[in-house]
Amino acid sequence: QLQLVESGGGLVQPGGSLRLSCAASGFTLEVYGIGWFRQAPGKEREGVICINSAGTSTYSADSVKGRFAISRDNAKKTIYLQMNNLKPEDTAVYYCALGTTVQAMCINQNIFGSWGQGTQVTVSS
Repeated sequence: QLQLVESGGGLVQPGGSLRLSCAASGFTLEVYGIGWFRQAPGKEREGVICINSAGTSTYSADSVKGRFAISRDNAKKTIYLQMNNLKPEDTAVYYCALGTTVQAMCINQNIFGSWGQGTQVTVSS
């Protein structure tokens, strides 16, 4: 059964960094596109950064370009989100997900399976 568990969130000051992890189980990670999403209070969930299975196509929301990076370790079945120069507006619950193309995932939010519990990131001084 496909399962994703996010971790690594917390409270960080503006300008700080965090690395989120997403542990995958029940499937072969490398055949899937991967993505990170977030939902801030009172706002809809949005695609933050996605990459296809081959690593040849990526999407980053304008708000995170140059600050966030996605990576994967297929052997460890783990997806990472490195977040640098964090801003208060990055405060949200962050989710990982699997899909196919970056268009399908980050733009249309067509993912495989259901959303996990997410991990809370709070950027505040």
